[in-house]
Amino acid sequence: MASTAATVMLGGKGATLSPAAVYALSLGLAAPGIDPSAQKSLSTRAASPQETPAPLAAAIASLAPAESRAAAAVLLNKLVLTASDSASALVTAATAARLAGSLDLAAALPLGSRDEAAVAAASAPAAVALAALVDCCAAPLARVADAVAALSCEAARGDAAGAFDVPASGDGLSAKDEADVAADIKVLVFGSKLVGAAGGGAPAAATFAKVPALNGIFRQAVRALHALVRIELNAPVKLGKRDAGQTGEGKEEALVVLATQLARAVLALCKLSVARARLCAEGIADAELREKLTGGVSVDDLKGMLDKVLIDSDAVSVLKGVYNHLLKFRDFLAWEAAVAMAVIEADSSIEKPQAAAENEAASSAEKPQAGGDKGKGDKKSKKKKTLGKGTSAVLMLLRDYVTNGSTVASVNSALVAEWATSLSLLFDPKCPGLESLVEKVKEIVESNEVRRLPKIPKGTRDFGKEQMAIRERAFSIITSVFKMHGATALDTPVFELRETLMGKYGEDSKLIYDLADQGGELCSLRYDLTVPFARYVAMNSISALKRYQIAKVYRRDNPSKGRYREFYQCDFDIAGVYEPMEPDFEVISVLTELLNQLDIGTYEIKLNHRKLLDGMLEICGVPPQKFRTVCSSIDKLDKQTFEQVKKELVNEKGISNETADEIGNLVKTRGPPLEVLMELRKEGSKFMDNEGSVAALNELEILFKALDKANAIDKIVFDLSLARGLDYYTGVIYEAVFKGAAQVGSIAAGGRYDNLVGMFSGKQIPAVGVSLGIERVFAIMEQQEKERNEKIRPTETEVLVSILGKDLTLAAELVSELWNAGIKAEFKLTTRVANHIKYALQSGIPWMVLVGESELQKGTVKLKDVEANQEYEVDRKDFVEELKNRLSRS
Repeated sequence: MASTAATVMLGGKGATLSPAAVYALSLGLAAPGIDPSAQKSLSTRAASPQETPAPLAAAIASLAPAESRAAAAVLLNKLVLTASDSASALVTAATAARLAGSLDLAAALPLGSRDEAAVAAASAPAAVALAALVDCCAAPLARVADAVAALSCEAARGDAAGAFDVPASGDGLSAKDEADVAADIKVLVFGSKLVGAAGGGAPAAATFAKVPALNGIFRQAVRALHALVRIELNAPVKLGKRDAGQTGEGKEEALVVLATQLARAVLALCKLSVARARLCAEGIADAELREKLTGGVSVDDLKGMLDKVLIDSDAVSVLKGVYNHLLKFRDFLAWEAAVAMAVIEADSSIEKPQAAAENEAASSAEKPQAGGDKGKGDKKSKKKKTLGKGTSAVLMLLRDYVTNGSTVASVNSALVAEWATSLSLLFDPKCPGLESLVEKVKEIVESNEVRRLPKIPKGTRDFGKEQMAIRERAFSIITSVFKMHGATALDTPVFELRETLMGKYGEDSKLIYDLADQGGELCSLRYDLTVPFARYVAMNSISALKRYQIAKVYRRDNPSKGRYREFYQCDFDIAGVYEPMEPDFEVISVLTELLNQLDIGTYEIKLNHRKLLDGMLEICGVPPQKFRTVCSSIDKLDKQTFEQVKKELVNEKGISNETADEIGNLVKTRGPPLEVLMELRKEGSKFMDNEGSVAALNELEILFKALDKANAIDKIVFDLSLARGLDYYTGVIYEAVFKGAAQVGSIAAGGRYDNLVGMFSGKQIPAVGVSLGIERVFAIMEQQEKERNEKIRPTETEVLVSILGKDLTLAAELVSELWNAGIKAEFKLTTRVANHIKYALQSGIPWMVLVGESELQKGTVKLKDVEANQEYEVDRKDFVEELKNRLSRS
């Protein structure tokens, strides 16, 4: 066993019992010891013999000696942990000593107290020990399986490009482990001249294409079992009133479920290993040898054995069966690796990897004698096919292990069988070489040569200097508008407690990014800036606040053009009690000012009222409990036809055809605000018979008249199809839509949400706000820059100090004078004038200060107007003042 201490100390502060330690104890490679601090918690009272729990008694009879030692180690650790965890737990020193002395379960019985019997029943030591042995053997095989698959891909000349070209995970539509396996194997075969785009034909392509999915499932099953085993090995038993026996049975059943998943994955990998070995063997010219290597290898008997094991009701038997299957898998992998090695070794067209000393010897032998010519063989040897850098290292390690460094004269079936036996021993956790192999594979994979150019997650983006220039300009405009209206800045955490966010977004709640449990807190990345704002107002007992916030938000959405998972929102909100429509008017005015000043082109602001929408649904006969879910369907009308929405309403939301048709007739209503308002209020209108609708129309009249007086109504369209799917809206709702050529959809949205703050504090604080979807605005602005063919200046540099030489001291002196005068300046050192001018033109820098030998001798500098291509010579002492004057006039 690699790096296992002679003594495994149990019960020490911070110490944990690992599956590897259980494996070492089971084989007698280590002995248990009880930490002195834990020893103090053990009782010296005389034993009070107890009846052995029935499951433990039954397990003892079926355990092999090594398995019994493992179970004894698990039980001893549980007893020590429980004694240390609870001062009232009665665990006797005598029982602990018997277990530690012999690691013999039978010798430790009967247990010396009721608490010990309860621990034995609740902890299911036999099942946990067997699961630990499975875990210890399976964990390294996850890496070994990838390395052997890569080696076989080389030997069979498989299609690495097609088989392992798996999309990176992160969009929820691809498995992380599958993607990771594919990426790791690509790293292993990187640089290979054997694997190719069409190597091995269709059977090989189909076989190797299965590797990422199946090896990925194996990884996943190993990880799941390991997580549970680690807990069961190291969690103390909580002694209480509940039935300890049932607790133990529950643990056994949970372990059996995970072990069963692992066994199914192992069976699939065994089949795949045999298929790969046969593909490799096809590369051997000797038909008799080829038949010997593949004829006797089959997994036909494994399926029946596995089914028999898995339907057995005894957890210990199931776990023993899974362990035996794992050992079979080890043999299959070893055989496959041996066959792949034999194929590579026998192929004279493949350049064999050599150790460093061998490489040096070979290289000096190949050097031609003085005055001599290279032999013809040298030319041919350069054309040999090479293995991937990773597989080459793996092959060298495996070959050195099975040959002890000796040369392979010829390959035959007896030698391959011998190699397979040796490799099976290598893949055993007790072999020190296994850790070296796993570490080597890990090192190769983490070197990441294939993925040297990294990727970013889908739905995110980097912004280069030109894009950042546009963003900063937009942010400056947006911030100035917000401040002009008296808003103060606010910042909130990028993640909130999950309970803060849930229940606020209706059906969109499924798009919230949840984070891992940290210290008992369940957190999620913020979905928008509105809910955190409401939480802030409630938490700080604020009665009135006008704030703006520009920050990133996150949505677990399917990325598409203009639709991201991480993006900025620019929010402006007013919370507090005001006159009717007072804050609503200002927020919509802010929105029109923003879009006008950003100068993005034609847009319209669709506007509706949630009470009017609810009134419309009531008029159409929609039950109140379905208002929100029907609204989420209506909200899709900007992307889908009414027929598509109607199908969803009828088939999924349970709305009748007649009701859906009535909704369809009403949502067509749209037009200039005051005109549509008059239409809805005319005599005979159904809306005038609905109390909620009348209240909404009265509020909208106040709003529209105010917007009309402020000359801000011409961009607004009263649209009854606007629904806004978020649950928290209670009044006016609006959405700005770009009408230009760029298809970006909604660019801003908002509305009134009078109840959101009250959800957190119980005190109702009305609020209204708008959120600008700045990423879509950026897309429009970037497109406009392209259409105008204007060069975007990524910097605001006004002057380039150009030193025609390499005198950094002179550059520092001149540029510092400019910086101290408040002039934005850069400097450049090069003897070539053309390079200075090229840089100034590319960066859009309007002025240059040129200093060469002649200027130094005369005590002058040359000022160059880059755009006009004119130069002016001025005294060295006057150049800063001269530049300030010229810059102020430009």
